[in-house]
Amino acid sequence: MLYKKMVLEQITDFIQNYPRVSIIVFAFIATFFVTLITHFVSDKGRLRELKGRQKSIREEMKKHKGNNDKIMELNQELMKDLPEQMRLSFKPMLITLVPLLIFFWWLRNYYATTSLGGSWIWYYIGSSFVFSMILRKVFKLE
Repeated sequence: MLYKKMVLEQITDFIQNYPRVSIIVFAFIATFFVTLITHFVSDKGRLRELKGRQKSIREEMKKHKGNNDKIMELNQELMKDLPEQMRLSFKPMLITLVPLLIFFWWLRNYYATTSLGGSWIWYYIGSSFVFSMILRKVFKLE
């Protein structure tokens, strides 16, 4: 119990003394967690297959630019894969949603009293975006 209290006090001091650095660290931790879950839960092979198919259909659409009937047919073919792609993408999101909501609630309570005030979320979003791009490359989730 004493150890937990000491750790919580150290985290609070870190947030209060270095709010920008701490939000970047927390953004990395959260993004790493989400990327790790996505890496292990999603069917990357099937997602790559669907994206490759979509890319070839889009290239085919460019070839038939003037033919509206062919473009409509190809567009319907694109839409057939959309539900499966959404299902595959939502699975990791559903797993990470509740922990992230709790994490944001916790962060909001701490950062409201720092020099960042209400702008901490923008630091988080920017940092998370950068880390997400990097970690997706590392885990080959593109």
